[in-house]
Amino acid sequence: MFKCHLCSSGKSHTENISEVFQIDGKFYLVENIPAIVCLNCGEAIFSRATTEHIRSMLHSNSQPIETISMDVYAY
Repeated sequence: MFKCHLCSSGKSHTENISEVFQIDGKFYLVENIPAIVCLNCGEAIFSRATTEHIRSMLHSNSQPIETISMDVYAY
């Protein structure tokens, strides 16, 4: 049963999301990640298998499907 670790809500849904990861100062966008998303606060939770797949993708010699530039702002 789902319980959000941020807001303690028990309501969630599954959704494919995009997330940016920073590794050694370089940013990586991973799209279409299956996640459980809290309906109350929006926190996304990945399964262990999904987390391992992302880690494997980003730390291996696999090639990205595309490369993009990104605008960066300082607050």
